[in-house]
Amino acid sequence: MSKAWLGKGSLLLAAIIMVFALAACGANNAGQEPTNGAGGTTEEAPAENQAPADEPAELSGEIKLDGSSTVYPISQAVAEEFMNIHSGVNVTVGLSGSSNGIKAIINGTADIADASRTIKDKEVEEIKAKGDDVVEMPVAYDGITVVVHPENDWATEMTVEELKKIWNKGSTVTKWSEVREGWPDEKITLFGPGTASGTFEYFTDEINGEAKVSREDYTASEDDNVLVQGVSGDKYALGYFGFAYYEENKDKLKAVAIKENADAPAVLPSLETIGDFSYKPLSRFIYIYPLKSAMERPEVKEFLKFYMSPEGSALAGEVGYVPLDQATLDKNLSLIPE
Repeated sequence: MSKAWLGKGSLLLAAIIMVFALAACGANNAGQEPTNGAGGTTEEAPAENQAPADEPAELSGEIKLDGSSTVYPISQAVAEEFMNIHSGVNVTVGLSGSSNGIKAIINGTADIADASRTIKDKEVEEIKAKGDDVVEMPVAYDGITVVVHPENDWATEMTVEELKKIWNKGSTVTKWSEVREGWPDEKITLFGPGTASGTFEYFTDEINGEAKVSREDYTASEDDNVLVQGVSGDKYALGYFGFAYYEENKDKLKAVAIKENADAPAVLPSLETIGDFSYKPLSRFIYIYPLKSAMERPEVKEFLKFYMSPEGSALAGEVGYVPLDQATLDKNLSLIPE
């Protein structure tokens, strides 16, 4: 027998053995699911463009906020980031003033009110009379900042009493020299929030002793940018608004340190002094007020959850406010329906 034939016979024998081995293997695996390399069941690949069964549906809809110009920078920052994540949702934020924002949720033209004051009992009753209700959620700490022109080198600190002397209803003060001896004999140009502003209401309550009681001969606006421009353009100007607007315009404004009384230390507003409320009496919470009916909508639920998340809360710090403590955030989250 030739060596060539032996080689061919060996190859033939090997082939026959391989066929029987494969047949046996197929019999052993009959009725079993195919497995992947790790020993698990191989899942059928989803059809092209088909989302996994447990992936949530894309959010869509509109969310409308309106109200405080003080809260506006936070809500606007949160809205922008939320829309980056959920492109199907359109979130608009107005800045008509706290009282007008609350009117908007009463009238049903907004879902959430931004407010730099607490909502009033009579406003809640109006909402309830329409078959709805509202939830209060603090969003940050703020300090109302009294500001002057950078060239003002005399009013570096002021007492609450001196501020009241200037801002109280019926005040006859028109010059700096009438506030404190030695100050310039120059006219004070005043800038402040309009009467629909929660900042106006809070400031007049804390400084003048009664909310909304104020002199009226000053330049008023619900847009704090207008106030910034006014004070920064006049060496003898004085104004007040939320801390974030001062932080954003430090290069053209100077903050006044506040003394709660003549014997108290003069305290400048800062993230630290606002956060620990040592900046007295102008440290405060600022709020959003979502309607309960709006909170039942999936897009509003997710927006509020994002607002109170670590990422959302951090945005308050990025725009110049003091972010909330975790306990307050957790309390807010507990108010959102499942």
